[in-house]
Amino acid sequence: MLTILKNRFEQGYRTSTYPKTKIELPARYRGLPKVNPEASLALAEQCAAACPQDAIDATGRTIDMGRCIFCGTCERLCEGGFISFTRNFELSTAHRRDLITGGDLPALADHAKKHFKSLFGRSLQLRQVSAAGCNACEVDLNVLATPFFDLARFGINFVASPRHADAIVVTGPISRNMKTALLQTYEAVPAPKVVIAVGSCAISGGPFRGSPETTDGLEKLMPVDLFIPGCPPHPLTNLHAFLNFFK
Repeated sequence: MLTILKNRFEQGYRTSTYPKTKIELPARYRGLPKVNPEASLALAEQCAAACPQDAIDATGRTIDMGRCIFCGTCERLCEGGFISFTRNFELSTAHRRDLITGGDLPALADHAKKHFKSLFGRSLQLRQVSAAGCNACEVDLNVLATPFFDLARFGINFVASPRHADAIVVTGPISRNMKTALLQTYEAVPAPKVVIAVGSCAISGGPFRGSPETTDGLEKLMPVDLFIPGCPPHPLTNLHAFLNFFK
């Protein structure tokens, strides 16, 4: 016990002060993309043609963050002249259509926050379902339980059983073999319940979009209340989404 207390004293307070204080991510982080409406159509079309996810609309001057895997190909190609990625990690939306953007996102709906707070109070229990994910999104959700992020201090926890959950958090492209298990998990969560799609695979199918073995977006199977884009979303992106949508 003395050794534990000594280690705790030496290490000090390690938990992040977010959201009370703002966190600046490293320059290499790719967050909310910004589209330059003044860029030439030729440059925009060049970026659109190079996008592996077909996420760029050159004519409409928008990028679909639900498809984007944040690889940075477009930014490198145009040298930031048409698309540049900021360090803003606050990417989540309550509606799929809002992920198609030129660089601006609406705030997570105030009415949704009030609605869910009245239902769940100060406690939220999440059941995570990896529907054939590569484990990247899953890992960045898992780290929210570490002392640095300490998700539990906000009354939010991941639980083992869907019958104990208020919401399901879905990652992965939802393979044909996982579809039944996912639907059964959804049915097992007592109403009222919330569905959260995390990562480009869950939102749009990601790199597997169009494959007969996967589903092109969770919305094709069930209503989705919260979309958290990324490949994978940064832990702070997930944390921001949970706190602002439910609290």
